[in-house]
Amino acid sequence: MTGHIKIARGAAALMTIGCLVWNLDILNMFGFAPIEESFQAFVLGLALMVTFLTIGITRKSSEKLPWYDLILSVATISLLLYVSANFLRLKEEGYANSTNEVILIGAILTFMVLEGLRRSAGYVLLCVVGVFLIYAPLAHLVPGELVGLDLPLWQIGMNFGFNPNAIFGLPLVISTTIVIMFILMGQILLRAGGSEFFTDLAMATMGRRRGGAAKISVMASALFGTISGAAVSNVVVTGVVTIPLMRDSGYKATHAGAIEAIASTGGQMMPPIMGAAAFLMAETLEIPYAEIVIAALVPSILYYFAAYIQVDLIAAKDNISAVNQDIPRLKQVLREGWYFIPPFVVLVYMLFWANQPAAVAGIWASAVLIVSGSVFSYKGKRIRFQDLYEILAETGLITIQLIMIVAAAGLVIGVLNITGLGLALPTALINIAGNNLAVLLAIAAVICIILGMGMPTTAVYILLSALIAPAIIEAGVDDVPAHMFILYFGMMSMITPPIALAAFAAATLTKADPMTTGFVAMRFGWTAYVVPFLFVIAPSLLLLGDDNVQVLIDVFTALVGVYLISVAAIGYFRRPINSLMRLFLVITGFAAIIPDNAVGLGNVADVAGCVLGILYLLNEVVVSKRTAPKNNDNLAI
Repeated sequence: MTGHIKIARGAAALMTIGCLVWNLDILNMFGFAPIEESFQAFVLGLALMVTFLTIGITRKSSEKLPWYDLILSVATISLLLYVSANFLRLKEEGYANSTNEVILIGAILTFMVLEGLRRSAGYVLLCVVGVFLIYAPLAHLVPGELVGLDLPLWQIGMNFGFNPNAIFGLPLVISTTIVIMFILMGQILLRAGGSEFFTDLAMATMGRRRGGAAKISVMASALFGTISGAAVSNVVVTGVVTIPLMRDSGYKATHAGAIEAIASTGGQMMPPIMGAAAFLMAETLEIPYAEIVIAALVPSILYYFAAYIQVDLIAAKDNISAVNQDIPRLKQVLREGWYFIPPFVVLVYMLFWANQPAAVAGIWASAVLIVSGSVFSYKGKRIRFQDLYEILAETGLITIQLIMIVAAAGLVIGVLNITGLGLALPTALINIAGNNLAVLLAIAAVICIILGMGMPTTAVYILLSALIAPAIIEAGVDDVPAHMFILYFGMMSMITPPIALAAFAAATLTKADPMTTGFVAMRFGWTAYVVPFLFVIAPSLLLLGDDNVQVLIDVFTALVGVYLISVAAIGYFRRPINSLMRLFLVITGFAAIIPDNAVGLGNVADVAGCVLGILYLLNEVVVSKRTAPKNNDNLAI
């Protein structure tokens, strides 16, 4: 390991430690009370320094550090430390008389963030941010509804650097407090053997069923994904085990990759923990985290229910049996890995009953996991004292890209605020949609997927919550459904071609065609493209509403509808289904899944869809028993 990489890892570890110290309020215990922006400047300085030390100007790492990157990294950390020490003075001077010092620092800081973004995230997001930066000085010249204020360059530069709604705004605050703590927990879990435990747990419960390998993937990836919050890394961690299992069992390469991709992606919306974006949503909407979890419950159940049914039917169709290797007993897995459970109990308790901040809950759960993971071992994996530094360093390195993205997103938010575009953009989107909510949602969904391509879900949500969510809310949708909508479609960019990162990562492991894998993943994950439209129209699917009976009816009929459409998607139930009957199941499925108030027919459509669909399936059961009494469908699913 070269010297500059060692320095970068040390800086990344220091950044993680700094976030721990801040969240635990240790500085205040010793009589120091820095303002929040000073802390953010310190963290951003370290993040930029690490970026310039590890990612070259051509976006490739090099064993030898170029002289200009050395100068840039030193200049960056020096500038941000200066800003950190003098932030309050600089901010006051900037708003009072706009000194040259403040303007210059704002301009340099903007350039450094953009360069850090280019190196860590690429050119797509850079171009998006660049459009808004170009708009800022030209806003008053833009015709029509998107016209903005006429602002001098010095005011724009000053606002980027020292406006609390720009670089040092809420996105950076949440990322360096809440998000990094859960990334830390994920790294501790990996070191302690958590991925192996989740995989064995899934194998013990699902491995003996038909198509067991795919069901293991669905369960294991979902469990680990809810902690990691990163679809691509989850694919890599769990996929190295689950994908070979699926291939050996008889699943096609594209099917194996797609199943792993959707399972890993969906973990970010699965209660009770969900991914880091859920904590961001709670902070943004200023509501308890428990409300987000409750709202996400039914959509996540529908998502994984559809995935499970589809992999089961593929197994029945292709005669794929249980896993062809030794499967551990559930008692054995729990006996050896029981110590992974207490940290999650602590986390859930502190979040839902103790009402502790998410960051503090994550720290306590991580502390319990470190203690248990150092005392006990799972499959030879145990946390040693020397591992702690590596955990801190890896956490910091993983967080770097996110910090660059959210800092750049802060620039976009800054432009929206100072130019007035934040008020004009929602109105413009509504007018483009012709004041039609369905059209607006369709436009928003496409924008969410496009903007989300190649970006972590957490960062996607931050950007979309500023750009798209206000338009949906202005059209009359409540806050929670609107933000859940953008979260879902931003997340689904991970499996939606042409830039489906999770699907492409899985295709690398299966050696299948990446684009084909992406399209198959879209088919398996179809609920995530449909259900968000439904819960916007009918929030009962988010468990919102006063009529509990109607909520239960909507949830039940939605489950039936998902089952019917999943059968149609695979084209098999006890025996192959022809095209006409598949179309019939799609129609009855959608009739069942659409909540009662969406079509204005009460529960008539729901009940009719459920009854007709179930009658067809019952008939298929009777016919299949007559013609093939030994059909493999008598195996437990």
